[in-house]
Order: sequence, then structure tokens, then C-alpha cells
Amino acid sequence: MPADTAPMNLTHHFLIAMPGVRDALFARSVVYVCEHNERGTLGLIINKPSDITLSQLFDKLDMPLQRADLATQPVLQGGPVQTDRGFVLHEVVHASAVEGTQQAQEQDETLYASTLRIPGGLEMTTSKDVLEALATGGGPQRLLITLGYSAWGEGQLESELRENAWLTVGADLAVLFDTPVSERYDRALALLGLQSWMLTAEAGHA
Repeated sequence: MPADTAPMNLTHHFLIAMPGVRDALFARSVVYVCEHNERGTLGLIINKPSDITLSQLFDKLDMPLQRADLATQPVLQGGPVQTDRGFVLHEVVHASAVEGTQQAQEQDETLYASTLRIPGGLEMTTSKDVLEALATGGGPQRLLITLGYSAWGEGQLESELRENAWLTVGADLAVLFDTPVSERYDRALALLGLQSWMLTAEAGHA
């Protein structure tokens, strides 16, 4: 790579699986990239539902969900890593937006204990406090919850891109939060002006 070429950064992008991706979990998947740097990549699959809903998940946690708008939303299979752990991808919630918080004066401080701030207006939280907020009827308005995440080591994703395993496109919040899970693959492709029938295992990536 020439010295004056900036390294690739796919944070806040979608990875769209090409037909050549045969792995059961990743086939026809859309991955939202939460973090991509020289050390590797962390993402969440956003279109592979598990067999439980958010309401059922919260019941298992003994925290009945008080958000009717989320009750039937499926818990997603975010990837093959740490599948017993929950990851909440949500719109930014500023501490200053919550009345009475001690951090109210800190406009840019995240509200929850363990949160990754993602350039592009989203956060990914792994701490229980966001679940507790949802259980009491609060929390972020738009979100999705996955069990597990997807990870690539240093240079691994770049290698897969060279092998035409993935298409890439800037993330669209409407695909994340306003599109039924079963339609997210086609909607993500549409961001590139493509339909699934146009793809072959040998096609190049955007």
C-alpha cells in the first residue's frame, strides 16, 4: 500500500455477503461494522433472527420488558463469537438527555457503563444497565439486540474483500431499524442499485 494511501475504514458500513459465502450463519448475511481498524474488525449480523423475541429474552433475565414496541422484535444472531452475551446496537443516548443524571453536564459522555461510540450516530452497549432501562420502559428508542458478534483479525476482512466474499456500502439506519429482518439483505443490496439475482460468486465488490 502506498504511504500516502489512507487505510480502509469500514466502520458504520454494511458488509453484504456474496453468493460464494457458504457458511450457514454468514450466507446471505448483512453485517453492520461497529469497529474497523488496523487491529481487526467487529460487527453484528443484522438479518439472522434467533428463535426468541426480546420479550422472551427479558423474561429469561427476570426483567419483564415494559416496551410494547419492542416485545415481538426478534433477538438476532450477531455472530459466532460470545453467543451467550448480549449486544445492544442503538441510537446515541446522551447523559444530558436523562433528567437527574450526575453526568448531565457532560454532553458527549455515554449514558451506559460499557458503550462503544460508533461514528455515524450509533452506539453498541454490552452492559446490563441498558437492559434495565428498557425493562422499566425507558432506554433508546431505536435498537436491535444480538446474541454474539462477528470478528475478523488483523487484515482478515481485507483478505476476504479481495476474494470477493463481501460487498460494502455505507450503513443506512432505515435498513437497521425500520426494515423487517427478512428484507434487510435485499434492502442493503438496493443501496448499491443491485438485486440478488444480479450477483454471482465471482463478481467484484463495491
